[in-house]
Parts: sequence; C-alpha cells; structure tokens
Amino acid sequence: MNFFEQQDIARRNTRLLLIMFLAAVLLLILLVNALVAAFLFFGQDYNIYAGSREGMAGFWSFFTWARFGGIGLAITATVAVVVLFKWVQLSTGGKVVAEGMGGSRILPQTRDRAERRCLNVVEELALAANMPVPPVYVLNGERGINAFAAGITPADAVVAVTRGTIEQLKRHELQGVIAHEFSHILNGDMRLNIRLAAMLKGITFIGDVGHILLRSSSRGRTGASHQSSNSGAVLPVLGLALWILGWLGGMAAGFIKAAISRQKEFLADASAVQYTRDPDGIGDALKVIGGYIPGTLVHAARATEMSHIFFGQIQHRLWQVFATHPPLEARIRRVDPDWNGAYIERKPRQYSAEPSRPGAGEVGVGRAGLVLAAIAAMETGETLADDADIGPTPEELEAQTASEQGIPLALVRQSHDPLGAEALVYALLTSPIGEVREQQLQIVQASGVTGLAELVHTLEPAVRELGAPRRLPLLEMCLPALKSISLQQYRTFKNTLLSLIQADARTELHEWCMFQLVRHYLDPEFIQVRPSRPRYSKLQKVAYHVRVALSVLAHEGSGESAAVFRLGADELGFDTMAILPREQCSVAAFSQAVHELANCYPLLKPRLLKAMALAAGADDQLVPAEREIIASMAAVMDCPLPYPLDADNPPNSINLA
Repeated sequence: MNFFEQQDIARRNTRLLLIMFLAAVLLLILLVNALVAAFLFFGQDYNIYAGSREGMAGFWSFFTWARFGGIGLAITATVAVVVLFKWVQLSTGGKVVAEGMGGSRILPQTRDRAERRCLNVVEELALAANMPVPPVYVLNGERGINAFAAGITPADAVVAVTRGTIEQLKRHELQGVIAHEFSHILNGDMRLNIRLAAMLKGITFIGDVGHILLRSSSRGRTGASHQSSNSGAVLPVLGLALWILGWLGGMAAGFIKAAISRQKEFLADASAVQYTRDPDGIGDALKVIGGYIPGTLVHAARATEMSHIFFGQIQHRLWQVFATHPPLEARIRRVDPDWNGAYIERKPRQYSAEPSRPGAGEVGVGRAGLVLAAIAAMETGETLADDADIGPTPEELEAQTASEQGIPLALVRQSHDPLGAEALVYALLTSPIGEVREQQLQIVQASGVTGLAELVHTLEPAVRELGAPRRLPLLEMCLPALKSISLQQYRTFKNTLLSLIQADARTELHEWCMFQLVRHYLDPEFIQVRPSRPRYSKLQKVAYHVRVALSVLAHEGSGESAAVFRLGADELGFDTMAILPREQCSVAAFSQAVHELANCYPLLKPRLLKAMALAAGADDQLVPAEREIIASMAAVMDCPLPYPLDADNPPNSINLA
C-alpha cells in the first residue's frame, strides 16, 4: 500500500468533509428557521379551537429573508466559534486527546509486564515504519479491546490502548492492532480525524445547550414559586427544541462519520498485514474481539465524540444509527477469506473492584481497587491473560538491540532513562577539541541538573568511540525517554543543546541535522507547533530549493559530487539543473531550502527523498553524513522514510517504484 497516495486521498477527503459539513450547517439553519416560524405561528396566528385564520399561507408568512439571514448568521457564528475552540484544543497534540479520555502514559521504566510488552511492540513497529517511536497511553479503566492513534503529524502522534487490549491479546495480535493504528498515523487519517471531531462538535453543540437547559429547568422547578415557574416555563420548551435540533445534528454527524471513516478501516487493516507480514495478527485480534464479551466497548466520558478514531466500535450497534466501523465479520474476511466463522474466546479478567474512569462517583475507591488488583496480579504473575505470550524480557530486548545496532549494552540502557538520554545527546555533540570540550562541559554543569555533567564526562569517551556511523541510531534510541521529561526540563535541555552547538561559534551540518531531529520530534510533545501546509503542487515551483538540497548532499557525500547531483536531478526531471558551488551550500541555505520543501504536496515529498537516497547510494554505500541529511529532511518535511537508511543495503539496490 502506498501511504503517500493515501495521504493525498486524505487531503481530498478533507474537501469532501468540508462540503458535507457546510450542508449539515445549512440544514441546521433551515431547521431552526422552521422551528422559529412554527413557534411564532402557533403563538400568534393559531387558535386551538378555530385553527389558523390564514392556513399554510399564514405559516409561510413567518419566513422572511431578514429573519433567515439573522438566524443563519447567529448559527454560523456559534458553530464557527465552537469549531475553532475545539480545533485549538485538539490540535495541541495527540496527548491531549489521550489524556482527555483518562489515558495514562506508559513510561519506559514501567515494570508492568503487559505495559512493557506493549512498549516493545510499538518500538518494533516504529522501526519497521521508519518513524520515531510515539508515546503510548493506556486507558486503565477499560476492559474492552480497543485502541486509537491521535495527533496532527507523526511527530506529535500518540498511540493509546485499553487495558483489555494489552492484557487479553497475544503478542502477534497486539502487533496487528498497533500496526493498524500506525497506518492511520502514516496515511494522514489523524489530521482528518481531528478536523472531523472539531467540525462535528460545532454541529452537536446546540444539542448540548438544549440538554443543559432541560437539566437546569428541572432543578429550578424544585421549591420555586408559582409565578417563577410560569415565567420559567419557556426554558424547558426552548431546551427541548434545542435538544431535538442537536439530536438531528447528531444524526447528521453520525452520517458524516460513517461516510468518512468506514473505508479507512479496511485500508488500515490491509496496512497492518503489510507491516507485520502476518495476516493472522490483525485477523486473530478481530476474532478475539468477536468472542470477547466486552468486545470493543469504551466507556470514557469523551469517547463518543471521538468514536471515529478508535480501532473498533465503542458503542453497541443498537445505540448507533450510523456505524463508524465496518461489520466485524466483513473486516475478518478481508484479511482471512478462508475464515470458518468461529471466534476466539477469551475470558474477561475479574477485578476486585470496578475499574475507575474520569467522572466516576467514587474515583478513589475505584482506583484503590485497581491498584490492589494490579499489585496482586504482579505478585501472582497473572497480569496477562493465561494464553497471552509475554515475549522477550526487557533485558533480552536491550541485549538484542545492542547486538543489532552495534552499540554497547550500557549505552542502550542509558538511552531508556531520561537523564541518561540527555547525557548521551550532549555527548554526541561534545567537541574533540580540548578547549571547546571544557567549555561545553561547563555549559552542561551550568544547566543545574545534578549529576548530569559527570554522566556526560563518563559517557563521552564511549560515544566518541562509536564514531559517526552510530550517531543517528543512538540519537533515535534516546527520543522516547526524552519525551517523558517535564516542560521545564525540556526547555533547559533544548537551551543547553543550542549552547553546546554554538560553543565553537559555528554550526556544522551534522549538528544542524541532529538538532532538527530533536526539535522536530520533541517540540510537539511540549509546545504547540504549527505544521507545514501544502502549497506547492509541482517540484518546478521549488526548483532552487531542490537544487540547494541536492548540492549539499552531493558535496557532503562519498561519491563524485557532479555525478551524484546529476543522478538525483535527472531522477526528478531537472535535466538542465547544475550543481551549486560548495560556498553557496551553507548550513543556513540548506536549512531554508528544507523548510521550504516541507510545504510541498504529500506525493512530492517521498519522490524527493527517494531521488536523494538513490543519488547518495550511487557508490553502493551510505555514509553517515548522507544518512543524517536524508533523515533530518524527512523529519522537517513530516514525511516518513519509504525504507530504512541502511548502510549495508544502499537505496540503489531497492525498488523505488
């Protein structure tokens, strides 16, 4: 499956969503006008005994262009304000969505076997997808098997799973579910889902107001005088009318959700098979859901309005007119055509107390029961379902990673700790020049983090011995742990990082690449970042910036500069483009070019990255500088790499079609 084509389809689906949304708002305006006309008609022209003096003509007389325009303007303004507020709220990153539904972040230091296994699976699939490891959240109060991915870009994406998911599924089944969510990250569904949630909130907001009025009027009547009851009788009528409008708006919202979401689930299931190379993973997970009593039900307070982002249906179909997901049987047969119709049965785990969720009346009691149950499970070794395989231990996985990446085990373990990860990143930027190195260590000491300077001093020789080829893999290992630090710690870390780079009064290209990777993957975790917007539909519109990027790659790589540039330019269709002199290929010029290329349309970005990788691999190798240039460009451009940047498997031996 071509994820970049799916990103382009998602962008076009945004236009469809806008058209459907505008139609729903217009329908809402018409319904409100009809409601107002009916209210005026029955209040002024209609008599219960004599009827209407003018019949339907009298009813239609209450429709005027002035009233229609006023009501339309008021509703449009209200919907626009609600949509804008909701978009601002949700666009701060996927963690806002996960935490809003009661999710708790799984930290790298967790000792819960189910959580540890889930983190390992996410890390494995992130490596397979050539993207940074997203934070993982768990909805501890949910026994149903479900999951979702949320965010605007891959850099601020999170993956959330229910407790039932990580406890009831076997490893290969969990891989299928997580791979399904990764496809939503890569094919642009997340941004569309956030827009959909914001727009639909604008449609259903009127119903929320009506519900509030109905509840307030029912409370207000208790102990009220006869006169105040008469004066307030309009509140329940108005509340009921608004609630009915909101209900109709909710039906329209459900129709839009179903129209946008259902086909995407089939595509995501197919993508999960592509990622894991195992149709049994996603197939068996769906079969387990069919035989599992809680199914995919989710009870979190805000889950209903975000139902379209989940792996499965969060409410029973009896309560939904328009299903947001295809039937379970249809999804299974898409990945397993020979399915015999039998589901896989798993028994729900019994807690000593009902798991709590946000808004529960006795949150303290529920949480205490859940904690006690978790402690008991850890003591008895029953954290996972009886037939849920645990897989390798964290220690075994660390040893495996160290062996595969050629990095000492001690450094791998340090990369999983926030303080150790900071020290490793600082060590990667420490200069071999004595005076500069001493100045940099003083900068680290001045950051005020106890023990950090000593740790950098200890780790720096081992990091330096790794050399440039291991620089990028080690940095990528550190990113998940760095996402768990606080906002103030991140500000200190980022300022210290800049000071280390500027210590020698110059910025090397590899320093720029490393800083861009850190900034792009960590900034969305702590601050609101404005993503790039597609502005260029053709590479010809950014020909100069392409020329700069290719020239920098040609000059910094291991091949003959002119030949490397020519190969990349020809691949992109620039037959007459000439390489720039080295003096015009400064870090500042390269930075400006890459940030401008980030505004290209989704389908152009992988084409550009493929051409650069093909040119870099022309001499049958990828040197560290070439890998860092391409990886940092992919990060800034919000474009996952189409293949691993493997020095032992250069791109000229990969099918780039």
